[in-house]
Amino acid sequence: MLCWGKAKDGQLGIGVERNPMFEPRNCNVFTGRGLKEIVCGGQHSVFLLHDGSVYTCGSNSCGQLGHNKPGITPEFVGALDTQKITLVSCGQAHSLAVNEQGQVFAWGAGEEGQLGLGTTETAVRIPRLIKRLCDHRIAQVMCGNQHCIALSKDGQLFTWGQNTSGQLGLGKGEPSKLFPQPLKSLAGIPLAKITAGGDHSFALSLSGAVFGWGKNKAGQLGLNDIQDRAVPCHIKFLRSQKVVHISCGEEHTAALTKDGGLFTFGDGSWGQLGHGSTANELLPRRVLELMGTEVSQITCGRHHTLAFAPSSGGVYAFGCNSHGQLGTGVLSADKSPYPLKTSFLSGSIHGTGKPKTFPFRSDSSNLILEIVLMSHPLTFVDKYDINIQLSSTACWNASFLDQSDDAHFSTNPKIPGIDLNSVRMFFATLSTPAFSALLEQATTSFESVLIPQLPRSPPDVEAMRIYLILSEYPALQDSKNYIRLTIPLAMAILRLDTNPSKVLDNWWCFMDDSVFTRMVDMYKSIVVFLLRGGKTLLVPVSYENHFVATLRLLEKLHKVNLKAQHVEYNHFYIPDITSMVDIQEDYLKWFLMESPSPSQTDFPSVNLCAYPFLLNAQAKTTMLQTDAELQMQMAVSGANLHNVFMLLTLEPQLARNPYLVLHVRRNHLVSDTLRELTSYSDVDLKKPLKVIFDGEEAVDAGGVTKEFFLLLLKELMDPVYGMFTFHTESNLLWFSDKCFVEQKWFHLIGIICGLAIYNSTVVDLHFPLALYKKLLDVSPTLEDLKELSPTEARSLFKCKINCNKLHNYGITEVKELVPGGESIGVDKNNRKEFVEAYLRYIFRDSASEQYTAFSTGFLKVCGGEILSLFQPCELMAMVVGNSNYNWEVMEKNTVYKGEFTATHPTVRLFWEVFHEFSLEKKKQFLLFLTGSDRIPIHGMESLRIIIQSTTAEEHYLPVAHTCYNLLDMPRYQTKEILRCRLTQAVEQYEGFSLV
Repeated sequence: MLCWGKAKDGQLGIGVERNPMFEPRNCNVFTGRGLKEIVCGGQHSVFLLHDGSVYTCGSNSCGQLGHNKPGITPEFVGALDTQKITLVSCGQAHSLAVNEQGQVFAWGAGEEGQLGLGTTETAVRIPRLIKRLCDHRIAQVMCGNQHCIALSKDGQLFTWGQNTSGQLGLGKGEPSKLFPQPLKSLAGIPLAKITAGGDHSFALSLSGAVFGWGKNKAGQLGLNDIQDRAVPCHIKFLRSQKVVHISCGEEHTAALTKDGGLFTFGDGSWGQLGHGSTANELLPRRVLELMGTEVSQITCGRHHTLAFAPSSGGVYAFGCNSHGQLGTGVLSADKSPYPLKTSFLSGSIHGTGKPKTFPFRSDSSNLILEIVLMSHPLTFVDKYDINIQLSSTACWNASFLDQSDDAHFSTNPKIPGIDLNSVRMFFATLSTPAFSALLEQATTSFESVLIPQLPRSPPDVEAMRIYLILSEYPALQDSKNYIRLTIPLAMAILRLDTNPSKVLDNWWCFMDDSVFTRMVDMYKSIVVFLLRGGKTLLVPVSYENHFVATLRLLEKLHKVNLKAQHVEYNHFYIPDITSMVDIQEDYLKWFLMESPSPSQTDFPSVNLCAYPFLLNAQAKTTMLQTDAELQMQMAVSGANLHNVFMLLTLEPQLARNPYLVLHVRRNHLVSDTLRELTSYSDVDLKKPLKVIFDGEEAVDAGGVTKEFFLLLLKELMDPVYGMFTFHTESNLLWFSDKCFVEQKWFHLIGIICGLAIYNSTVVDLHFPLALYKKLLDVSPTLEDLKELSPTEARSLFKCKINCNKLHNYGITEVKELVPGGESIGVDKNNRKEFVEAYLRYIFRDSASEQYTAFSTGFLKVCGGEILSLFQPCELMAMVVGNSNYNWEVMEKNTVYKGEFTATHPTVRLFWEVFHEFSLEKKKQFLLFLTGSDRIPIHGMESLRIIIQSTTAEEHYLPVAHTCYNLLDMPRYQTKEILRCRLTQAVEQYEGFSLV
């Protein structure tokens, strides 16, 4: 042991010598006795031996030595002889000691409450137990001038003593405290180190986040100002520096990084910052003179700083030297690091003030993992340790750090800094039979302590790792834990304030697809669980709260997936939901916007229609059809109410038709439709549609409407009008910017498409998915161009086409995609911008007026909030149906009337002939019977056809009633005759007549 500096009060422990020591001098008091630690106060020193005994020397004016012996040499503190002390710390004139049970003893000056004993005694000469901390196992203690900080094993922070500058961190206006107070503002952060200066304090996280509070007169908090702080503040400048240790002087601070770099800030009036000047530094500044030297330990005295370089065993000192405390052999101060003459090949260094050694370490151990290994049935372990650590957010956040390339030091809103594979391995170990009791203990801790105490606003991103860790807990996936664990975790996540909630969203964005998928599946399972039996487990209000929390958590995951694309959008669908919920009734409630009761202020009443991402296309179609029926009923009711009023006022001629009736001629279908629709108002478009073909007797019960849409759109899409560009490679259409018709025609097509959906009729439109994306405000991509024009898309992808040349009707035209684009070539630097500009031209700019007219017409009939529930491909299926043919299902669902049954000879012949038809011929039959060759969005299961026997002779053809999907068929006796008559019938499907 070497010592130097002021010795007036015997604080160097070298006997009666009172003169300052200007150079390091040997002190052999503890030679061969196992000296563990030395800490120095204002005018006294405390020595801790490996056997747990404590010795003190120096001034005893306030009882800070803990004994009444002369203080010129270290003397044993007899009052602690029954304790095995593991930690000691010194303030200006008081001392603290911690035993192996984590209990804290205090003695010395106590007038500011710094002893934590509840008194303001000037001198407490015998160590006393701080009873208020007995329920917590203290792992670290640190003394300021007249305040103290303690860190418990479960990560809780406590402060007490003087608070004139906010050094307790308890908030503005808080007085000094006589008892230890919990510092909750840093709860959950895995802290590696606490330290205190004269009247300021610091805490350091395992991943290098630095928090400071208290006096800041000289900038000692490193916040780029001189304003005191009454609560912990994040020193953002140091976040990326991998700080592993902090030491404080009276009004300056030093930070040590993992790579051996030294930063100092605060008061520089004595040169204690080592920057070659006496200027204060308001921001952490690296000590440049030590940049080539790897420093492994630092400590600050009141106005000086020491740094230890292990490679040379040398100690560098800088700052005040009025009493020889730099050990340089002279009294002059040094404003830059100066090497001591004595070499320290190993050991620790300490300066007067509040320092203690902090041997360099790469990281903290995995606390939770250690506890589990210790708790193996063959090993004795204190159950208290298990309980407090399993219930501690900080302990969980401290474990499983990502050690690869020190990745956890980069913890930020996009990087959680933990190794989730280690988390899974740990939970796998915990799930083995050997740890069954501990697994249940963990579950109980999560349920009763940890999850309920998760805060709305965690103090730092490191405190948020717990949300990822808990999500990996296998017990969450067990239905018996849904109510006690899984849903409460969802509620805790939903309680998060905006910024931490965004952090979690970011972390979810970057997690593995498989992990994200498991979370989605887990909460989908809870929805099914609650729908099937949840009401029997919970009271109504609790049931709704749990249900809505589950739905809202899935909604949060869904929004993340929109950015991260972990799973396909339909992975969120719950297919069984339509068998458990009356979607029509659910939509009606949603439509009427029922107000939640006063008891449901946190969560509104359960309504699945508010979470459409869970509903498949069939469920959404039911919603849309229900919405259409509602609007139709409202339109019809409005017309009927008007008509009653007209009758009462004796003006029946002003009556309104409750239907949207279109009278059209087959030979003038487009012009007649345009004329008819022009005569109606937007309100009339919401009425049920009835179509009457001039000169035909069929009553429109649906089939006439089907044929009307089929024939009208077939004519409108005719290339002769030039309204659309036909892409032969894909057999698809897109809006042409070189058409010869008025915009109202595009408006008409839009209305027709809207009416088709509104009246539950599929139509044959050869548009790409891009159209439906645009209708839903989703930007088309290169994939959409690939669907429309594959060759063009491939060329664009490789950027082998001329960026400004476009083709139209066989003529090469030059179009500028951007201002001045004709003179800009495509290269690797602007390739992305070129592709975006090209897509923007094709899908937006080239025919914006035509598309706008179309969309205006479409949305006039079929717009509104209900449309936004659909995905583009679902909306497409709503318009044109799908081609998921399953002819066996159609046969199975067929209904028979008259003499026909499924086993009737003619019926058997019919199905033999039908199944021998080609696909095109089968689709032709479907068109003949139902008015469309496409399958409704609900699938083949929803298509029910009827075959009815007639008394007509065999030379008659089958007759289709498309309104009812009904086929009248004579009782054909042979397969050949049936094949011939059926083929003739399906090839002559246009027109309506009575049998």
